Amino acid sequence: MPTTKDLSRSTSTQGVRASAPSGQAAELIEGLNEDLAGELQAILMYLHYSATLTGPYRQELRSLFQGEIADEQGHAQFLSDKIAALGGKPTTNPRPVPDARDAREMLLRVLDAEKQTIRDYNRRVEQAEQFGDVGLKVELENQISDETHHKELVERILAGWDE
Repeated sequence: MPTTKDLSRSTSTQGVRASAPSGQAAELIEGLNEDLAGELQAILMYLHYSATLTGPYRQELRSLFQGEIADEQGHAQFLSDKIAALGGKPTTNPRPVPDARDAREMLLRVLDAEKQTIRDYNRRVEQAEQFGDVGLKVELENQISDETHHKELVERILAGWDE
């Protein structure tokens, strides 16, 4: 039976990584951190836009934007956890939130961000597949589905919007 001294010796190195990830893992972590920066941007964008909205559709768009925050926060949490599990350090730096003068411009900025996120996640799916992480691939595909839904919703709103 191990002694307390033996246990403290054996647990003192648990959780400590011998070295930083390299190769495919490092590239995947870098890409996931770019995705995380995009999700952090989306959270801030939706929060900021919901607070600064004006005009006749303010209440409806405020509800829409606030409703998206929880989805983006869930995506950010998943990415942070995965980055840490791969031995990386999750970023705390969001992409910059683009300025928007009015509700229509806010929707256009949101649409651009959703399209970028879908492109980024599609690249990350390929990386996850090459890396051999099927769970990550599936989760990213689920996030692509969420982002595609967000994109289509905004496209439908903009389709009926007079310039």
